[in-house]
Amino acid sequence: MSTHAHLDEDLRALLVGWTAPTEAQEQLRQDYLAHLDTHEDASAKAGPPAHFTASCLVVDEAGERVLLTLHRKVGRWLQFGGHIEASDASVADAALREAVEESGLPAGALTLRPRLAQLDRHALGSGFTRCTEHLDLRWVAVAAAGSDPVVSEESLDVAWWPIDALPPDTEDSIRELVALA
Repeated sequence: MSTHAHLDEDLRALLVGWTAPTEAQEQLRQDYLAHLDTHEDASAKAGPPAHFTASCLVVDEAGERVLLTLHRKVGRWLQFGGHIEASDASVADAALREAVEESGLPAGALTLRPRLAQLDRHALGSGFTRCTEHLDLRWVAVAAAGSDPVVSEESLDVAWWPIDALPPDTEDSIRELVALA
């Protein structure tokens, strides 16, 4: 019996209803729908080795800074995100939960923008076990003024970065997400 059926249904509704901003994003949207059609529990960590994840870029109210995590396994500055859990009410809720868990900000300090912002498919390195690829769905959340992050066990550091001075090794997909935010 499927543990993530309600989340796979939510994924389908999100992807069908989302207007991709570029041709590349539209191709990913179509690829994601095909993956969803092919795999049961496609959003479960215990599902296929390539599975859906949810993430969230946190921005300040002024839109001048982004909050990033120095990811413990990856060793790079990234947005917050991770696996979708069966207890999540929706994929968007999973993205917000991940942002709260990894940033240390209280849930009430973050306001999730309602629309999906970006898709990103990426292979995983050797720091991951059975996961080989993440099919990520990304949102943007706005942090209330004065929100102070706390480093979680999943991070080496958490810090605010000016949008025009991101860490030098920031991946292009994250730079694009920052521009969308």
